[in-house]
Amino acid sequence: MEAAEAHGHQHHGPHHHHGHGHGHERGHDHVQRHDDVQRRDHGHGHGRRPAHLFRPHSHEAADKVDSALESSSEGLRTLWISLLVLGLTAAVQGVIVMLSGSVALLGDTVHNLADALTAVPLGLAFLLGRRAANRRYTYGYGRAEDLAGVAVVAAVAASSVLAAATAVDRLLHPQPVTHLWAVAGAALVGCLGNEWVARYRVRTGRRIGSAALVADGLHARTDGLTSLAVLLGAAGSALGWRLADPIVGLVITGGILVVLRTSVREVGRRLMDAVDPELVDMAERELRAVEGVRGVGALRMRWIGHSLRAEAEVVVDGALTVVAGHEVAEAAERALIRAVPRLLAATVHIDHAPLGVKP
Repeated sequence: MEAAEAHGHQHHGPHHHHGHGHGHERGHDHVQRHDDVQRRDHGHGHGRRPAHLFRPHSHEAADKVDSALESSSEGLRTLWISLLVLGLTAAVQGVIVMLSGSVALLGDTVHNLADALTAVPLGLAFLLGRRAANRRYTYGYGRAEDLAGVAVVAAVAASSVLAAATAVDRLLHPQPVTHLWAVAGAALVGCLGNEWVARYRVRTGRRIGSAALVADGLHARTDGLTSLAVLLGAAGSALGWRLADPIVGLVITGGILVVLRTSVREVGRRLMDAVDPELVDMAERELRAVEGVRGVGALRMRWIGHSLRAEAEVVVDGALTVVAGHEVAEAAERALIRAVPRLLAATVHIDHAPLGVKP
């Protein structure tokens, strides 16, 4: 409990934080976390029993820190693998572009290469998010992922503009395409490569709670659709319909816009601190089930990177001592961190019910 906060809420009771948010922020090893626990204990020295200073804290929050670091590593691994797959896909397509002179396939190749390069801002965001919090960035650097998500959304928007412009230009200036079978094969490679990367990124992003990685996966899916347009256009050209490619390209542009809407919603909600209401319901149920909690007031949760933090107000019996109220707060914190997936830390504020009032 910070001193200023304690004085400002004396009539409410203790304001207790669980996790590693007090004083200097944590390092990434267990020795540093042990030091943080010791500093936190000194910060909470008022009203604590001496025995509490020697009682070991639960390591649930420490385990969550390890899990967050592992999630960052998993996200980085997903990005680099997908970068490799998309780079190889673009290389194969580039060879066919030189053989066929297909402008559509050239656009798709550049598109795939640009999608591969979106791994760079996301990778930097994951690396930056692993830095310890400090006195300027007291919540750490996890929000870098959300900024990277904005960059990905911008890339999807640019892709839709490029696809539409290319399709319109091809409608106005039809061009013959040679080596149609090679073009069709390259388009199929692009479609399959992008779809594999899309599934991989979305699956990992949802598992580790990264909206930016999910948005980047959806971006890869739009590139797969663009490759499919090249394939269908090649088929139309083989049948003698020179406008097939641009018409299908316009249809695919519409598909890209649909995916863009989904990406904007994902990233926008994260920027606005939106969480799944089911997580809030779960947290409230866990708090109400804690022994000594007579009621639950305001409950706030927010994503910082791919980890959750929570702030909760609980009501306890007004006759409880400071020590007893502190123990209820600790039990509430442990219950939250244990029950809510990806919750790294929780702050529980204790209020008291008027004396003589029964629950």
